[in-house]
Formats: sequence, C-alpha cells, structure tokens
Amino acid sequence: MEKKRLDTRTLTGMALMTAVVVILQLLGAFVRFGPFSISLVLIPIVVGAALYGAAAGAWFGFVFGMVVLLSGDAAAFLVVNPLGTILVVLLKGALAGFCAGLVFKALSRRDVKIALPSRDEKKQGVDLSVIAAAIVCPVVNTGIFLLGCLVFFLPTISEWAAAMGFESVGKYMIFGLVGGNFLFELLFNIVFSPLIVRLIKIGKNP
Repeated sequence: MEKKRLDTRTLTGMALMTAVVVILQLLGAFVRFGPFSISLVLIPIVVGAALYGAAAGAWFGFVFGMVVLLSGDAAAFLVVNPLGTILVVLLKGALAGFCAGLVFKALSRRDVKIALPSRDEKKQGVDLSVIAAAIVCPVVNTGIFLLGCLVFFLPTISEWAAAMGFESVGKYMIFGLVGGNFLFELLFNIVFSPLIVRLIKIGKNP
C-alpha cells in the first residue's frame, strides 16, 4: 500500500511538473533577448530531475522540446531543415534534463552543501548537487543547440551573421544567437532551482 501511495505521489508530481513546463515555455515565448525566447522552463526541468530522477528530467526536457516545436518558436529553423530542427530541439531538451538528473544523483550521494545562516540545523545549506544540475542543464541545452546549428544550419547561420554585420560566424553564434539568452537562463537556474528544491523538501519534511 505504501509503495502504491508513493507511486501515485510521484505520478501526480510529474504530471504537475509537466504542466508547469508547458505553461512556462508558452509564457517564456514572450520574453526575448535577441532573436529567440528565454527558456524559463529549464528551472522546472532541473527541479523535476532532482526530485524524480534523470529519466524524469529527460521527459520534462522532451515536453519542453515538443512545446517549442508546436508553438512555432523554432519556425525560423523549420523552414530551413525540418528534420534537423525536430532532432535538435527534442534532443537538446531531453539531454539537458537527463544530464541534470545524472549530475544531481552523482553529487547528492556525497551530500555536499553550501552553508547558509539558519537557526534550524536541518535547514542549513543548499545542496551543491542542485546547483551543479542547474548549471549543467542550460550548458547542455545551449551546447547541443550550437552543435545543431553547425551540423544542420551553417549556410543559413552564415547568411544571418553577414546580414547582422558579424565578420565571424562563431562570434555571431555566441553573441548574436545565444549570448544574452544563455546568461539569463544560467543565472535564473542557479538562483531559483536550488531554492525551489529546498522549499519542496522542507514542505515534505517539516
């Protein structure tokens, strides 16, 4: 009975987190630095991966990718190479969540924490594993996006770079395509993911 209750709680939690992923990605489409929207959804992907494991993180990342494709946020790439776009968008989201979950699991076994001032000894510190996962998720997401640009869209990216006045395609990809977005996503993940995971754990174990 206890196992069934835990399974039900996990499924319910994953369903709620999936809904959060969908909603945040749709809302994030209106927040832009440069030509593409900000992935606010990476925060629940990290939180979900920390709470439910790497496979769950991959699922949340896959859902993120599906919403990107269905919402038209990848339209500029779809007209160039539909198959390449679908592959890159789904793969970068799923691997970002999966890798975040793996990193969290590997480091959480060591129970390394960053000390925080608190009167309650049980609530002192933020897990370094969550911070590491919060860093890995946007790094993998952006890294696979850049790799996909090189493999599937380099001629088009070169045209965009020339039109924007960039002499180097590499500089355009770093500073024009992903620069502001990546820094925003990384900062928000580092700040909010550990905080949310900590609050959820406190709520479960008051």
